[in-house]
Amino acid sequence: MLTSRIHQFRSYLEARHIDVALLWDPDNQFYMTGFRAISYSRPIVTLIDEKEIQLIIPALEEAHAAEKAAADRTYVYYEQYAFREKPLTYEEHLTGILKSYPAPCTIGIEADILPASVYQRLLDMGFQLADIGGQLTKMRSIKSADEIELLKIAGSLSDLAIGESLRHARVGVSELEFDSHGDRLLLELASRDYPDELIGYADWTCSGIQRSEMPHLYSSTRKFTNGDVVVHSRQVWFNNYRAENERTFMIGNGTEKQKDLLKLMIEAQQVGMEMIRPGISAKDVDIATFQVFDKAGYGEFVQHRTGHGLGLSEHEEPYLRFDNELILQEGMVYTIEPGIYVPGVGGFRHSDTVIITENGSFSITAYPRDFESMLF
Repeated sequence: MLTSRIHQFRSYLEARHIDVALLWDPDNQFYMTGFRAISYSRPIVTLIDEKEIQLIIPALEEAHAAEKAAADRTYVYYEQYAFREKPLTYEEHLTGILKSYPAPCTIGIEADILPASVYQRLLDMGFQLADIGGQLTKMRSIKSADEIELLKIAGSLSDLAIGESLRHARVGVSELEFDSHGDRLLLELASRDYPDELIGYADWTCSGIQRSEMPHLYSSTRKFTNGDVVVHSRQVWFNNYRAENERTFMIGNGTEKQKDLLKLMIEAQQVGMEMIRPGISAKDVDIATFQVFDKAGYGEFVQHRTGHGLGLSEHEEPYLRFDNELILQEGMVYTIEPGIYVPGVGGFRHSDTVIITENGSFSITAYPRDFESMLF
């Protein structure tokens, strides 16, 4: 998988007369090398040219990189007193590597990601810069069969976790406690069924009228009360590939208006899920779901796009937005999550992860999303 990516990427660099690509984004680095670390304040830099993949890493990641990274050459920088005579910053290695390329040299960069200080340093060194971010986005947006298999596992694990949390949906349970039920089952099943694999998760719950109206909040100690609208969001990743799964449900006796809006949101999501397929534009999906809300008189309460790409990153391009002319292709992966947020009533959003196939699409998240299943 990595070999074909590198070949495709090098062909792109050659066609555009780019001498070397400098990758800064951790997900792009993983995509090209199979290596990703928890880097915190210690930068990791990947350089790819026609012959070599070179990696600049802090000393504490040396063993990790040796095990995981598909790199031809590794440069290590240190921060220990015992190694004070060795390179102490990534800049020392980066400057030395780049000086080895003859002038005039063109460096490919991720223009939207590279720190401004590094960008300026490259200009000061006399290099020509070319943005390669679009090519990396394009490559990552089309998932291979191997990537899709990883996404499917992530989706199935998210279904189990969200189902376990929803089994405990009742008055008096706090948002954090509600999350924990699914978390516990996820970790137990993952450890039992997928030994020696990298599995992680992120989740949050927003309950009550005011909190559900705000699309992204961390879970709190607030306890569910009768009549609550609750939005529960969950992402699970398997060997770095993510599935997103969200459900809006109601505790006890909600109002008729809340029930109507829950039904309306479910209708809008179903329109998006039935519509998404190869050959249509990203904007068409977004506009179609918006029109469901707009025709019902609630268009002004839509706060965000219908969906985003998904894979290695929590959100990734391309997006399902009304101004995106992109034509969708087989192998693309999207969330379908049209939402509506009405002051004094609540927020309503389901999210499912769908993979575009040759003739349509299918969802890798399958927990029930119908109205009756959302009443507790």
